[in-house]
Amino acid sequence: MKNLIKKIGLVLLGTFILSSCSDDDDNYDKNVYNIVANDADFSNLKAAIDKAGLATTLQSSGTFTVFAPSNAAFTAFLQANGFASLDQVPNAVLKEILLNHVLSTEVKAAQVTTGYVSTLAKGGASSSRNLSMYINTSNGVKINGVSNVTKTDIDATNGVIHKVDAVIGLPTIVTHATANPNFTTLVAALTRNDMPNFVSILSGTANSPFTVFAPTNTAFSGLLTELNLSGLSAIPQATLENTLKYHVVAGANVASTDLTNNMTVTTFQGGKFTITTTGGAKITDAKNRVSNIVATDVQCSNGIIHVIDKVILR
Repeated sequence: MKNLIKKIGLVLLGTFILSSCSDDDDNYDKNVYNIVANDADFSNLKAAIDKAGLATTLQSSGTFTVFAPSNAAFTAFLQANGFASLDQVPNAVLKEILLNHVLSTEVKAAQVTTGYVSTLAKGGASSSRNLSMYINTSNGVKINGVSNVTKTDIDATNGVIHKVDAVIGLPTIVTHATANPNFTTLVAALTRNDMPNFVSILSGTANSPFTVFAPTNTAFSGLLTELNLSGLSAIPQATLENTLKYHVVAGANVASTDLTNNMTVTTFQGGKFTITTTGGAKITDAKNRVSNIVATDVQCSNGIIHVIDKVILR
């Protein structure tokens, strides 16, 4: 009888211990950091967060949205950037890259729409402004043209996590130009085979930061009609090169708050145009043609983009 009671006691004790462990697993504080730490496919992300000193941030109260790269995403990122391991990534760079995956507001999958949002990362040498992220929902959810959301709405006590299949690097002017389908004609113009290497220039830091007044596809269609040309390829080389350079200001990150009425702007190729702000921001070019600035402040790591509805000409 004593042995039976002893055995029953051991069984009950074991059950209690297992139950307690299970309760602990179920009831830990499910903040963003702890969820990442308890998911085997986020082990590289956890190591990155720890290295960058962001654990406390992602454990704190808040309404974060985190686009969390999988282990495979981190492996691909390290290989693509020539890092043998996470240890080789400079902490300052790693911190901004991780913050570039975080929004300050909670956005569930059903609330995600196409457009620009601001991340917690900063513009670095270009600006103290927060970097922009472009979300495209036309076919799933793609971020900055490089990273797809593969799992949504992992709820946390301080926000929500969406898993992504690629690390979202710090966006350059070129990143945002290629990510937004409204700029496909602009990208085609910049990459035409008789143009300077605009991709290298606008991806780099030499002469940066840049302020780019980016014409939409519709703006380019209007230009072709205005010039009575059959297509982009029909624009003479010198005309296209000078036109593209006329949309770029070098050495300045000019945000919308920096625009003033009757402001004279000197462009990358030495031309000038005038910005007026009465009744909405507009550009009057050297030929006295007027273009509306229809969207502003797409912040990149090497400059800023404003969207215009008409190609300006010198």
